[in-house]
Amino acid sequence: MTFEILLFLILGLVALFIGAEGLIRGSSALALKIGITPLVVGLTVVAFGTSTPELVVSLKAALIGNSSISLGNVIGSNIANIALILGVAALIKPLDVHANVIRREIPIMIVLSILLIILLVDGELSFIDGLIFVLGIITYTVVNVLMARKERNAEVEKEFKEGLKTRLGVTISIFMIVGGLGLMILGANLFVNSSIAIAKAFGISDAIIGLTVVAIGTSLPELITAIVASYKNEADIAIGNVVGSNIFNILGILGITALLIPLSSAGISYVDFGVMIFTALILLPLSKTGFRISRLEGGLLLTGYIVYIYYLLP
Repeated sequence: MTFEILLFLILGLVALFIGAEGLIRGSSALALKIGITPLVVGLTVVAFGTSTPELVVSLKAALIGNSSISLGNVIGSNIANIALILGVAALIKPLDVHANVIRREIPIMIVLSILLIILLVDGELSFIDGLIFVLGIITYTVVNVLMARKERNAEVEKEFKEGLKTRLGVTISIFMIVGGLGLMILGANLFVNSSIAIAKAFGISDAIIGLTVVAIGTSLPELITAIVASYKNEADIAIGNVVGSNIFNILGILGITALLIPLSSAGISYVDFGVMIFTALILLPLSKTGFRISRLEGGLLLTGYIVYIYYLLP
């Protein structure tokens, strides 16, 4: 492996991260300007925006014939989001869990994880499977927006009005959105091509690269969001963003990608599927213990992730 390949991998990650940040900030500001409250923005733009690197990378990988990277990226990201990201965030500061996340969002994530495995029994995620997922993400988003509007209160209205005063202008917001998308496309090209080159150099399969390097790299926005949220005592943002991103990863990313090209599960083992299901399931009892994920529980999640990565590497 040459120094240039490693450099391109790092540059790709940096471009993905900066692009995602620009996209989220620009989209959030524009949403406020056109009359969408911060509550709705948080449930849609932020949660889905932090998953955009996974979407761009998965699409790029699938279109050049490396669908194992696409599927491995989503499965690996969903595992990393819970075991790595929430593990690190809880170690920084115990995470309080909102009751709505336990009652609604986590069960939805668990059901979707199981549905994904069922649809992959034949070894492929087809166009029809992709269509089901895309319709699912549209329904999920619409329902969340409608529920959020019902829950608007005086505090949210005040935040909304303050946000209008402090947010970026429309022109700058659009520039940040376009620039962010452009950077992410460039970063995806560099990142995917470098990852494939690394896989070939070390004799590692595309699926393993997707489950490890690509998954961790594209999960950086969620990691930064969770760390910042922990420091600011905004645990709901950290957990809500992770769970929302996992839902979007399955419905949005795999759905959109499968509409364009069938996704093969070749190289993805039952262990990988099992770990994804286990991390989704374990989050429910961990969240119910005092409605908080403690430092000890965060440490156990992180340890489990390290063991899993050690198992994957040759």
